[in-house]
Amino acid sequence: MTAYDRITFDPQILGGRACIRGMRVSVSLLVNLVANGMSAGEILKEYPLLEADDIRQALQYAAALTNEELHPLSETPL
Repeated sequence: MTAYDRITFDPQILGGRACIRGMRVSVSLLVNLVANGMSAGEILKEYPLLEADDIRQALQYAAALTNEELHPLSETPL
């Protein structure tokens, strides 16, 4: 996995969920905003402490988490 220098985990902030640079802005919030049609520019306007690289890295982190490996189940006779 790539190093994510903008993603932080702190039990005192949002219960330890993945956040952006120790702020109370979770990775899941950013992914949800993008998934629901907000552009990076709109997000940055709503959250002025964020930077474009924060959004980019949040999406990269989420994509890495969904990188699944499929392992077919072995067929066992009934």
